[in-house]
Amino acid sequence: QLVESGGGLVQAGGSLRLSCVASGLSFNRKLMAWFRQAPGKEREFVAGITWSGQHTRYGDSVKGRFTISRENAKNTLYLQMNNLKSDDTAEYYCAADRFNYRVGNTDAQDFATWGQGIQVTVSS
Repeated sequence: QLVESGGGLVQAGGSLRLSCVASGLSFNRKLMAWFRQAPGKEREFVAGITWSGQHTRYGDSVKGRFTISRENAKNTLYLQMNNLKSDDTAEYYCAADRFNYRVGNTDAQDFATWGQGIQVTVSS
């Protein structure tokens, strides 16, 4: 199970930090990722981080503004979002890879466990 928190309403240029707490899975063996989906759009890869936290990957639209991190001791994934724009408005989802110890996956079909989603709204 994955449970997100930290979303809400923020003005453009502001910051938010999302958290995702995992239970019932081998969190410290999993590639983890954040996806988002805006109304009328497809689900989009935002950021991913390997099981060790050593490697990260970002979608082009968030590079330089968002930072993904994890604390394996707390089974928690984070997404620090800075300089938010109205285009960042979406439902954000935390996801865990289908298998252990993989790297580089960005396709939603590679992720088997999903959170319920949390809304982020950026006002201009």
